[in-house]
Amino acid sequence: MTIMTTVSPSPGTTRLRPIDASGLRAEGGFWGDRLRLNRDATIPHGLAQLEASGALGNFRNAARGSGRYVGGIDDAGLTFPFLDSDVYKWLEAVGWELGRADDAKLAAGAAEAIDVVAAAQQYDGYLNTFVQLSGHERYTDLQWGHELYCIGHLLQAAVAWQRALGDETLMAVAERAVGHIEAEMGEGRREAIGGHPEIEMALVEAYRATGREAYLVLARTFVERRGRGLLGVGRLGSRYWQDHESPRTAQTPAGHVVRQMYLDCGVVDVAVETGDRELLEAALRRWDAMWSRHTYLTGALGSRHRDEAFGDPYELPPDRAYAETCAAIGSSMLAWRLLLATGEERFADAFERTLYNAVLPGLSLDGSGFFYTNPLLMREDPVTSSVAPGARQPWYPCACCPPNLMRTTSTFEHHVATVDDAGIQLHQFVAGTISAELAGAPVRMRLETDYPWQGGVALTIESAGERPWALSIRLPAWLRSADARVAGEPVTIDHSSGALVVERVWSAGDRLELELEMPARFTLPHPSIDAARGCAALERGPLVYCLEQADLAEGTPLDDVEIELDGQPSLSAADGLPADIQALTTRARIRPHASPPDPWPYAPADEAETTEGESTTITAIPYFAWANRAPGPMRVWLPVAHR
Repeated sequence: MTIMTTVSPSPGTTRLRPIDASGLRAEGGFWGDRLRLNRDATIPHGLAQLEASGALGNFRNAARGSGRYVGGIDDAGLTFPFLDSDVYKWLEAVGWELGRADDAKLAAGAAEAIDVVAAAQQYDGYLNTFVQLSGHERYTDLQWGHELYCIGHLLQAAVAWQRALGDETLMAVAERAVGHIEAEMGEGRREAIGGHPEIEMALVEAYRATGREAYLVLARTFVERRGRGLLGVGRLGSRYWQDHESPRTAQTPAGHVVRQMYLDCGVVDVAVETGDRELLEAALRRWDAMWSRHTYLTGALGSRHRDEAFGDPYELPPDRAYAETCAAIGSSMLAWRLLLATGEERFADAFERTLYNAVLPGLSLDGSGFFYTNPLLMREDPVTSSVAPGARQPWYPCACCPPNLMRTTSTFEHHVATVDDAGIQLHQFVAGTISAELAGAPVRMRLETDYPWQGGVALTIESAGERPWALSIRLPAWLRSADARVAGEPVTIDHSSGALVVERVWSAGDRLELELEMPARFTLPHPSIDAARGCAALERGPLVYCLEQADLAEGTPLDDVEIELDGQPSLSAADGLPADIQALTTRARIRPHASPPDPWPYAPADEAETTEGESTTITAIPYFAWANRAPGPMRVWLPVAHR
């Protein structure tokens, strides 16, 4: 086994630096409520499901060296060999939560889980319950076996426990597992990579946490090997696992969306830690191609169910959107890394859009139901499956998304603000506090806001040091007008800059007030998005809205609603949803409904019906809140009524 030396991690080449996790706290408001829901409901629910699914039992069986692997068999009879990763993602979430505040019950459940994970590890460091219980030979199915993927998630859980709690127990297990992988396929050894990228970014995180340079070397080795055809073609082609072209030269995203997102997270991490500008530029090119031609209005990714993949440019069907929750999480992770690397607020905009409209819809408002896929249109009688149901599910045979949501929510606070040598940058609007160190002096500020429902943001300085520094606040891409004041005095805003920057010698008690105007707006699709042509969507602030059957008059089919673009949407409440969720009302027309339908659903143009239909008012709700009442049809893109 290779000896891994310890060095001081390099500062990397990022423009911005994360604030230590303990320096950011969401307290109350939208995100305070969701963090509390995650801690009190979703994470405990996850532990119960890990027991019921057999994921934790697999570790107990592996520790005993007997019993069978329980693999989450789905409707097609497939066994999933990666259930270990569900346990690791759950442990990552708990580590961050316990770092935020003690919880005896969570701590006890996590301690037992860590014990069974450690007990299952073999004498030489190898750890994978599927291989250990099924009798498969190690590292012989790198295409589908997910051995490296699982250890990547183990590493990220270990980093969470080390950073949040100073607890090295899980790190000791992870380091032994990585040592085994490095000895088998590290630099100069077997030329191999995993079919599902993940370990690359996890290795860089472990390098940052431990200073072990060999982790960075191994991450770079896996990145450089990809694109050589090492995984073969397989039944879905080498593009499926991004093994068709080097990450240095590939111009566009390809294949399985989550795999591409996780790979590029690792690419960016390796690039910034090694100062590899060429590698970073390649990731930026792929991001630009993805964001401009492969991304849904919600920020979701993935147009094809068969291989969970990107489609052709502008192939963004709302009804057949795969839009996997894990893909949105991967996209937000990549956006964060690109924000740090470049300092460009467009990536904070992308993070915000994706988080509110593509990640949050994956979780029910009560914290115990999940969506695997997130279509933008649900028909009257949809063809459903285990991954595309009309209602959220308590768990899935392939349960990657639920624990991924748990760890993503647990780390939300980490993404609120950053620092550089000039000052502090506020990227997301959250009620709470920010504490950091600038030029050796402690800085603390309190944030007050009712975002995303209202656009007011107030920052009060509680401690600031004696030197001048810059406070930078993102101006969202959707913003058209804003007002700002410091200590009651107006501040000029340059909307083209992407951020409001105020540099001064700050004093305790100084207050910056920003008012972001948030009128509702109609949004039209790019003309090349054929599936949404002739339609419009409703947005307000960072939120995408949808029309749900539950908000229509009885007997009014959702398919017959056409939106009027000359209306003035206004705020309202929605029946059956929490009072704090703001709905929108706007004008629409109800197209005459042909019933019974004609035997042939087409007609000559000169016989097309021209009746305008009945004018009415409709209520739209935030897309993240759909499917929390009675299951039924839903649309984000609504046909436009023409006069």
